[in-house]
Amino acid sequence: MARNQQKKSLKLWKLPLYLLSAMLLLAAGLLLFLTVTEYRPAESEALIMSGAAPRTLSPGDSFTLMSWNLGYGALGDNADFFMDGGSGVITADKARLESNLEGIWHAIQAVQPDILLTQEIDRPSRRSGNMDQVARLQQRLDGYTSVFANNYKTAFVPYPWPPLGKVDSGMATFSSFAVNRSERRQLPISFSWPVRLANLKRGLLVSRLPIQGSDKEVVIINLHLEAYDDGEGKIAQTKMLAQLLEREAAQGHYVIAGGDFNQIFSTADAGKYPAQEGKWAAGKIDVTQISGDWQFLMDESLPSCRSLDQPYRGADKSSFQYYLIDGYIVSGNLQVDYLGTQDLDFVCSDHNPVVLKLTLK
Repeated sequence: MARNQQKKSLKLWKLPLYLLSAMLLLAAGLLLFLTVTEYRPAESEALIMSGAAPRTLSPGDSFTLMSWNLGYGALGDNADFFMDGGSGVITADKARLESNLEGIWHAIQAVQPDILLTQEIDRPSRRSGNMDQVARLQQRLDGYTSVFANNYKTAFVPYPWPPLGKVDSGMATFSSFAVNRSERRQLPISFSWPVRLANLKRGLLVSRLPIQGSDKEVVIINLHLEAYDDGEGKIAQTKMLAQLLEREAAQGHYVIAGGDFNQIFSTADAGKYPAQEGKWAAGKIDVTQISGDWQFLMDESLPSCRSLDQPYRGADKSSFQYYLIDGYIVSGNLQVDYLGTQDLDFVCSDHNPVVLKLTLK
């Protein structure tokens, strides 16, 4: 009898070891799977464009750009997000996704931009109901070309709980003017193995628009720079962006970089939307580190982004954390006719769109 009890006790002691071994094997298997399937972009990749644009830019033309981080259609005013201090992971059901995407479309339609720069736009991903948002916008934007570049591509994000799962996301540029070619340029990666396996690998989406009767081009750089690093990633990525800007401007091209910088320009008033303790804090771009004749454009009259530590709907708006991180860098050979952030009350996205009107000098 005593011997039987001893055997049972030994089995009970071994049970935690079996469970631990199983968990270690599962973790090792997941690491192997993520390593084998890791997205490994080249330094430069030619991109395939969809659609056709009948118009071509001419000297002296004016045109309108709209830049908008869409929050993959799931970060409306109901959402918070775990990476920003909230608890949300899958933040919108199908009905809310459809509502957000319809609101996004109506806002785009109201502006009718000649060139639309979108960030955090998803192709089939778990967090956004496996919808192809690029294809959906392309279908509605008749007479536009579209091109997509990944910023985030992983077969499975294993955290938090429930896990984020498959992500296929990035930037898309839509143009009603003809585009010669587009390419993706890889930015410095902020994370090392194994963290990088299920993390963002950010790039620049560079599109080149011809100008009738000229050997110069309008170079459009769609971007979404690092957010969650220790600061070194932002610095390295901004340095690479600066080098590209300077190189293109030196050749006499008309250069526009627009999107979500996740940083505020040093020329903007950082005190307009002061950082609150314990909240995600934006970096700062020292504009003196980019040489040449550049215009650094952020509309200080309205925040371009709101924090995701809590839902926006029903919150005290007067004490909310806001940011000024979306804007444009424009070469001096372009005339700025208008700059304005649209106040959409963050209903469809945690970012407001920024509209810019320019004229080729």
